Amino acid sequence: MSDDLPPLPSPQALFEDAPCGLVVTKEDGTILRANLTFCNWIGFSEADLCKRRFQDLLTMGGRIFHQTHWAPLMQMQGSVAEVKLDLKHRDQHTITMLLNGVRREQHSGAFYELALFGTTDRDRYERELLNARQLAEALLQEKTAAETALRQAQAELKLAYEKAQRRALFAEQMVAIVSHDLKNPLTAIKMASDFLARGERTSKETQLLGHIGQSSERAQRMIADLLDFALARVGRGIGVARSAMDLHNVIGQSLNELRVAFPKAILVHQSLGAGTAYLDADRVQQIIGNLVANSVAYGDLQQPITITSRVERDGAAVSVHNQGAVIPQSVIAVLFEPMTRGTEINNDLRSVGLGLFIVREIAKAHGGSVSVSSSAVSGTTFSVHFPVTDTRPPWPSAPAVA
Repeated sequence: MSDDLPPLPSPQALFEDAPCGLVVTKEDGTILRANLTFCNWIGFSEADLCKRRFQDLLTMGGRIFHQTHWAPLMQMQGSVAEVKLDLKHRDQHTITMLLNGVRREQHSGAFYELALFGTTDRDRYERELLNARQLAEALLQEKTAAETALRQAQAELKLAYEKAQRRALFAEQMVAIVSHDLKNPLTAIKMASDFLARGERTSKETQLLGHIGQSSERAQRMIADLLDFALARVGRGIGVARSAMDLHNVIGQSLNELRVAFPKAILVHQSLGAGTAYLDADRVQQIIGNLVANSVAYGDLQQPITITSRVERDGAAVSVHNQGAVIPQSVIAVLFEPMTRGTEINNDLRSVGLGLFIVREIAKAHGGSVSVSSSAVSGTTFSVHFPVTDTRPPWPSAPAVA
């Protein structure tokens, strides 16, 4: 059974209504036939076109291109493909078309068969493609410029950072030098005030000498903190010399001295456990001194300050507890950084803000750590944990209170 096919258009209809312009010319370009599609595009009737040469429909540039390029190619190779031409519409506006052509030889002579295609959609696509390319190139230039600016900014920032580092190192070295050089005159002042205090003095003189002694001791503590700070910041770190020690005894001796330095404070010592700890005794006393001084400066002196020393199998620890204002969480986060204080209020007991930083650095030098907890109910407790100890049992079940 054969398929029923619809009848095809006549050859004349196929020619006239083809989806492209069809033109037949003589070899000299005289138009012999032009289909209806081409006539509609160009605005002329077939009768009007048959009186013209095809090249007369071209713009001046198109005519030159016709004479120099595609007409010679038609003669030499017999065909051309996708030649872009600008034709003039009857109302003189320009229409761009693509031309495909072949040269046919007949007994009466040669003639050209031309097929022309509109380029409106193709031109729009090419323009969009060109715009996209230009936009991409502009974005690439912006990206390149931004990367160049970023590299320059990074280089400038690196130079500024290195300069700041050199300045900071110089300043810290100067602090170390000046602090070291101040120790001798302060020691002389302290010795002189102690010597003068031995003789008979009036109450006023005794009071003044006491102030001199306390001030010189406070200055010496500040200088010691500055020296340790400078050593830590220039990369040498705080040195420790470990040796076997009775932690509870060392803390007790330190508190005896601190009771003299802070007569208004109530210092209570609790000792837990027993054994030998391998720590730097002087540095441990420095930790206790800084933490007690901090509690005296910020705590409630109407309440006791409790110092606890603990010796266990896996380490040792010391803590200092006081009742006072709660330390905000935002402050706790930076409390152990240098030049940081829990409050902006100033008094004679408060130092330059290095005490807790020194405590942290001494703990780190021992391989330990420092922590703080603070609440309105339980008060504030600073704790330092040392991981390496050599202990002997037994451990007392109840704390010894001094």
